[in-house]
Amino acid sequence: MEAAMLSLEQYIEMAARVHGHICAGQILGLRMAMHGLELLGLGDPTGRDRKRLVTFVEIDRCATDAIGVVTGCRLGKRALKFRDWGKMAATFCDLETGRAVRVVALESSKQKAKEMFPDASGPGQQQVRAYGVMPVSDLFSAQWVRVRVGPEDLPGFKSARVACAECGEGINFQREVMKDGRTLCRACAGERYWEPAGE
Repeated sequence: MEAAMLSLEQYIEMAARVHGHICAGQILGLRMAMHGLELLGLGDPTGRDRKRLVTFVEIDRCATDAIGVVTGCRLGKRALKFRDWGKMAATFCDLETGRAVRVVALESSKQKAKEMFPDASGPGQQQVRAYGVMPVSDLFSAQWVRVRVGPEDLPGFKSARVACAECGEGINFQREVMKDGRTLCRACAGERYWEPAGE
């Protein structure tokens, strides 16, 4: 039997330890993950069913750490996938059933927070207080989606390691690129996010 999710207050305590502080983004991320798991019909996925869930996050902000607290998904476990789209959104994928739901924070929630707690000291405090008690319908929109999570993206996937024909660095998880008949890493194929600085 699946374990029940913890309370928001318990998750807030955990998030404060993991992230170092509590802010509006943390509360929003916790609620977002709890809502996504509820829609999927999952309890606490950090126990025996921890390999059942893969989560895609679309922003590298405080909410992402909070989502990891609730879901147990981590980059190092290959269960958290980051797409740098700058959106306060996450997609929760149940690998067992093939169902996935994308949850997006509503922009209107900021104004509602201001209206709910006009005497709070600034927008940050208004949001911290409001996001913990607002109905999910005022915080998020949700859409059922299809996500292809290939075997190469699953936690525990094993594959042969290949070497880049240009730089010689090893490449894991079938992330190599074939270009002009050569096996290249993405950096040598032109997708480099860095440039050599010289000596």
